[in-house]
Amino acid sequence: MSELVCSLATRSEQAVTEATWRTALADAASAVGDAQHARWMCEIASGVDNADEFAAMLDERPNERMRAHLEAMIGRAQAGEPLQYVLGRWGFRHLDLAVDGRVLIPRPETELVAGAAIELARARPAPRVVADLGTGSGAIGLALADELPLDGTTVWLTDADEDALDVARSNVAGLGRAARNIRVAGGSWFDALPDGVRFDVVVSNPPYVAEGDEVEPIVRRWEPGAALFAGPDGLDDIRRIVASAPRHLTDDGWLVLEIGAAQGTAVAALLGDAGLVDVEIRADFAGNDRIALGRRAAG
Repeated sequence: MSELVCSLATRSEQAVTEATWRTALADAASAVGDAQHARWMCEIASGVDNADEFAAMLDERPNERMRAHLEAMIGRAQAGEPLQYVLGRWGFRHLDLAVDGRVLIPRPETELVAGAAIELARARPAPRVVADLGTGSGAIGLALADELPLDGTTVWLTDADEDALDVARSNVAGLGRAARNIRVAGGSWFDALPDGVRFDVVVSNPPYVAEGDEVEPIVRRWEPGAALFAGPDGLDDIRRIVASAPRHLTDDGWLVLEIGAAQGTAVAALLGDAGLVDVEIRADFAGNDRIALGRRAAG
């Protein structure tokens, strides 16, 4: 009987060893219940960078390291971990960013915030200096560096969390030539920035969820709470940023904030009380309050 068991086990191991990526893809799709997610996992495990390359190797056999990587990702996905963390990377505008549980997952709404900041910074003459406060993965600041002119641009990335800054630094390293324009600093909001430097655009996606608000279970379980929650009304950190912004902006410099879905009226009032002008609240794809802007008047 033991010989039969050993024989079956040997055959099973041999079948796994001889399985192709086509088989692995089908098995992964069955395990995670999503064909596209399974394909992304297989692409990551195989080490290729695009769907066409992976399609060309479907009849090749993954090596032991690749199989182990795929199995680990499948296990994490089955445990409920967000796909972005499982893959270890996610797209943001034109970038492919490293992400993990130390930072928030980049979201489409934040791409709109980055776009607004890029538009305003691009309109400023060189040399332009911009800052992304509370940068997390570096998504917004890296998009600024990537899409603004290479010459005459300086982008500051700041965060009070050293673990988050480690993620941001890893993404800076993969940015290419535009990385030369980036400065990274640790500290809380404006405290991280050098004295005496004025900024043409300051942008931030700060914590803005009220402590009593409902949050999706997957978000509450896996994403860093310190980057989500900001006091009883969700405005604690926004208040700090807005109050300090006029002292750090150039004449006609802009503050751009990501805000909560129903915070537009409150944040607009904060911006006005701080002396900023041309205050505007823009909506996201769903029509919710999402972007707050205010300009420091010249003179």
